[in-house]
Amino acid sequence: MTSQKIKEIFLTTLKWILICVLIGILSGSASAFFLVALEWVTQFRIHHDWIIWLLPFGGLLVGLSYYYWGESVVKGNNLLLEEYENSTKVIPLKMAPLVLLGTLITHLFGGSAGREGTAVQMGGAIADQFTKLFDLDNSERKILIILGISAGFASVFGTPLAGAIFALEVLYFSKINFKSVVLSFLVAYVAYFTVEFWHVKHTHYTIPVVPEISILTLFYVIIIGILSGFAALLFSRSTHFWGSLFSKNIKYPPLRPFIGGIFLAIAFAGFGLTKFSGLGVPVIVNSFSNPNPWYDSLLKILFTGFTLGAGFKGGEVTPLFFIGATLGSALSLIIPLPIALLAGLGFVAVFSGATHTPIACTIMGMELFGIQPGIFIAIACTIAYFSSGSVGIYKSQIVPKNKFQFFKFQNPRAKTNSKT
Repeated sequence: MTSQKIKEIFLTTLKWILICVLIGILSGSASAFFLVALEWVTQFRIHHDWIIWLLPFGGLLVGLSYYYWGESVVKGNNLLLEEYENSTKVIPLKMAPLVLLGTLITHLFGGSAGREGTAVQMGGAIADQFTKLFDLDNSERKILIILGISAGFASVFGTPLAGAIFALEVLYFSKINFKSVVLSFLVAYVAYFTVEFWHVKHTHYTIPVVPEISILTLFYVIIIGILSGFAALLFSRSTHFWGSLFSKNIKYPPLRPFIGGIFLAIAFAGFGLTKFSGLGVPVIVNSFSNPNPWYDSLLKILFTGFTLGAGFKGGEVTPLFFIGATLGSALSLIIPLPIALLAGLGFVAVFSGATHTPIACTIMGMELFGIQPGIFIAIACTIAYFSSGSVGIYKSQIVPKNKFQFFKFQNPRAKTNSKT
């Protein structure tokens, strides 16, 4: 190898390390600010619950902002996936402030939504700006999108390993080169430690009791995986159904979240269902120690699908955690396993089924709950992945050909867009 070639490799390596550090710091700082702001608006809403009645006007504000200034970024996470598959133009940086403000408004007034979508979109928009700064080609730009997704996910949940793998796995059926794998882990840890540097804390969960492996225990875990997959399928279908219903029947986009906000405000404030507004983290935490009613997970599916389908902003993952944890918690009344284990398995398994990312969800489960329940987590996430069908929360995600013939009717894109 010539000295010129060694120098070229060294400079290229240095360039990508610099890019990872910059993306990690910027995305991590954006996530840290977002988490602090999100906690503030959440606490304000909790202590001033009358504000939920203003949810329609918050929705109108979100709708107007995207209609007049955010048409090019309204697809959100799906835009990142589309740009990875077919690069056309750099993602506008305005995606970051628009989704940040839209999500904060959604949570301030009580919409049922998550937070990962916001962090991932901020990370993706920030990362893609380096395309022009470093004069990168299309193949290198694909790496930037992976880095943005990785940094956003890792920083918002405090799970760097899962964040790195999620960014790779959600794009698994597109072409990914080896360089992306190494850099995805690097940027995830930089983003994670950036949030730590800002002293922003994440929610902690524990599974104190893990039973011995037995045929009967594995049978129960498989049952949890199947039910979690069905819950993921129902959630994905619900979100897409409400989105399609609003777009077909309300032609002026800003009116969709306004009208949707009226129904949500009546449900949350009028009928006392505020536990289903916002992230629902207290309910998730409580699920690890106290059984939930069987209908909690179904109502969260309904309200989150309705919120996002109407055009409010936020993510889907924390609501998926809510759905899975409450499902597992409710099943503790009939399945003789520790309630914390059941809640934890549902927590990650529903997420696995809805995003088609069983490996990332398994790793996330072990990062959150420890290594000891790892085998149960892996089984539940894998079963949920296979039982959730070919429809996920991201319409633009390329998924494998039908996992089973039973699901052949679900996703016409799967057959034409899959790569084997």
